[in-house]
Amino acid sequence: MNHVVVVGAGLAGLRSVEALRARGFGGTITLIGEEPHRPYDRPPLSKAVLLGEVDSTTVDSDFDAVGVEVRPGVVATGLREGVLITSSGEVRYDGLVIATGAKPIRLPGGGPQHVLRTIDDALALRALLGPRTRVAVVGAGWIGAEVATAARKKGCEVTVIEAASTPLAAALGPTVGAYTTPWYAEADIKLLLEAKVASVDEGGVTLADGSFVEADVVVSGVGVRPAIDWLRGSGVELGDGVLTDAHLRTTLPGVVAAGDCAAWWSRRFSTRMRVEHWDTALGAPDTAVATLLGEDAVYDPVPYFWSEQFGRMVQYVGHHVGARMLPRGEPSADAKWAVCWLAGPPGDEVLTAILTVDRPRDLVQGRRIIEARHRVDPDRLSDPDTTLRDCVLS
Repeated sequence: MNHVVVVGAGLAGLRSVEALRARGFGGTITLIGEEPHRPYDRPPLSKAVLLGEVDSTTVDSDFDAVGVEVRPGVVATGLREGVLITSSGEVRYDGLVIATGAKPIRLPGGGPQHVLRTIDDALALRALLGPRTRVAVVGAGWIGAEVATAARKKGCEVTVIEAASTPLAAALGPTVGAYTTPWYAEADIKLLLEAKVASVDEGGVTLADGSFVEADVVVSGVGVRPAIDWLRGSGVELGDGVLTDAHLRTTLPGVVAAGDCAAWWSRRFSTRMRVEHWDTALGAPDTAVATLLGEDAVYDPVPYFWSEQFGRMVQYVGHHVGARMLPRGEPSADAKWAVCWLAGPPGDEVLTAILTVDRPRDLVQGRRIIEARHRVDPDRLSDPDTTLRDCVLS
């Protein structure tokens, strides 16, 4: 293998380049990115960048020192075996890493709307936030809550519009999501639940019931879709992302995928997973590159992510689909709380996921327990005064 092309110059693309050199690959590396910028971190966009604390989140990287050719502002448009087709011509490869990430979903309607995915998105939105600016955020998920938090700190009048019955219903389920509902009122943010958007129009948002939410700025925070349209007809199998095996290998020889666009098979949880978070972009490239170079590497993480919203640090680790939810204490009354999810028959249950709010020790210990697949005692687990490590059964 003489030439590896990495398509996608976000964190996953950057880590792929670094992993290639770290594993001794001495051939040519080409990094192709759609944006004109050098690789940068995305998590601070909805926090420090929106608040004006920083203007750039560029990740330190010396491509000249490691012998990487970087082609910014180049869009991947197609693929056939051994050849990447781009907006600036064809690029031949011996190995290819797909790390094209995801694209934000835009709302219907002809009115102006903003999304938050790139540094340019963040800077454009930041310029509009100020005292008494009326901001409508559509979506009370992770990104919607973070944008609402930043806008309120900037003195904006914020309304959050959510189609579900609670915030975070899609991510955590309505029972857990309901625990976060009071956070909006505490922050002096108007929260509209079970409110579906018909269209974004001049001056605000028209809801499905015909009512109108006036806004100077409308932000779509209803999620993203993997950026994979350019791969259709290429021989790479697609679904909710680029479908890979547990080694991050695609169905096209010499091609692997990593980051937000990759839907890998998890041996740990016996399901296909696509996780749109920083931790995945950081960790998956090493496995993808190892596989590309012929090693027998397996990607089988316990997914992790965090969100800073309304003055709280919210952290989640694991995978809870199909598991039994168990509150740890009384989340509706406690300022600092956690929720656990258990899988398995009574007496033989394992911790499969945990969500913590300002309980970092629970997160750290919970992650270790999930990784080790330890059995736990549900009665002890429900007591917030009992450390998680003391809930493990011998």
